[in-house]
Amino acid sequence: MYVPQPSRSDAAARDAGDQPRVYQVWRGSNEFFLRGRFIFGPDVRSIFLTMFLIVAPVVAFCVFVARHLIDDFPGDWGISVMVVVVVFTVYDLTLLLLTSGRDPGIIPRNTHPPEPEGFDGSNDSGVQTPQQLRLPRTKDVIVNGISVRIKYCDTCMLYRPPRCSHCSICNNCVERFDHHCPWVGQCIGLRNYRFFYMFVFSTTLLCLYVFAFCWVYIIKIRNAESLSVWKAMLKTPASIVLIIYCFLCVWFVGGLSVFHCYLMSTNQTTYENFRYRYDRRANPYNRGVLSNFLEIFCSRIPPSKNNFRARVTVEQGLQQTRVASRGFMSPNMGKPVGDFEMGRKPVPWDEPRTAADIRDLEAGLGGFLDEKEGRLTHASPDLSRDDLPADLMEGRAGTHSRRSSWVNRTGTSESVDSMNAQIIAAWEAIQSDPVH
Repeated sequence: MYVPQPSRSDAAARDAGDQPRVYQVWRGSNEFFLRGRFIFGPDVRSIFLTMFLIVAPVVAFCVFVARHLIDDFPGDWGISVMVVVVVFTVYDLTLLLLTSGRDPGIIPRNTHPPEPEGFDGSNDSGVQTPQQLRLPRTKDVIVNGISVRIKYCDTCMLYRPPRCSHCSICNNCVERFDHHCPWVGQCIGLRNYRFFYMFVFSTTLLCLYVFAFCWVYIIKIRNAESLSVWKAMLKTPASIVLIIYCFLCVWFVGGLSVFHCYLMSTNQTTYENFRYRYDRRANPYNRGVLSNFLEIFCSRIPPSKNNFRARVTVEQGLQQTRVASRGFMSPNMGKPVGDFEMGRKPVPWDEPRTAADIRDLEAGLGGFLDEKEGRLTHASPDLSRDDLPADLMEGRAGTHSRRSSWVNRTGTSESVDSMNAQIIAAWEAIQSDPVH
């Protein structure tokens, strides 16, 4: 009996179905909900506190103030006081979720470092020196006729685009990074800044609304019972609490609204305002007040560069576990590593990140040694290590001892010159190899 064989496309589809989704193997610090449909920051629990601080005073306002104002206005104006505050609260919470639960503009990480510009695969001797393998720390790009310096991200293995920064909390590079807001539990960037400002501004209006109608209710009591303002306030303690609460909140969210209004008018981010101080130099992104506001509120929000629900392909899985083939070195190799973008102190040599950098360096130099030894190994099936020249074996052993000693000495702080000297010594050992 003929049994039809599954086609190659069917087999590939079956293999893809066994692969995890992107959000399940995400390397950032984010939290995902509804199978990758919503992405939050690691401090997502703070959003519940924010919701409580919004909903609780609104409920108190409806119960102790708005309910008594229903009969104090002619027609349907009384009921509209409660309807407006409820609808406005739902609108405010929706903006909160749009800010907190969407991709703020995360740039996908590279699986290996980029190749240096002008890299042709070889030099005069046929291999690359450690100096050639080191990527430059910064690059200069032109934005609207002004030179802007971009930096290399060691974590994401990419050169950050202009206005991009790496968030140390979410552990992602975010486009047009503004700041990480603990109140919404998310980074504020290119794709959610509009909703963030609308949320802050609508919260300010909600506070002013509750604040105003609490005073209206106090005045109604004063007029109805012919009391002084102070005695009328004692008749409604809930109004006094809401007035104080809203007054304090307006100073926070209102001040934040005014500050971000200034930032939008000059096309700055919070990070740029505190770090670069464009009042001391030209801002390459400022296109005028009207154009700046139109860019924020009327421009199309770019689609996310990450499909969190997509299946991880077999090729992507192999790339994530594969060592970089060319062994390019990080720009910070041999230097104290610090997050200059986020203002963190340099990391000493005894930190885990240093060990990872040293392993990268070992992989880079080890590739040369493995390549040279591989030519001997595969030259003849009968060629063994015992038949190799003694000076070659001593050179190889010496190189390995130097490489392993780097890891053993990570408990002490080494200078950049000492690290470079060890790299050059290892390279000279390779160059002196008679097989080369």
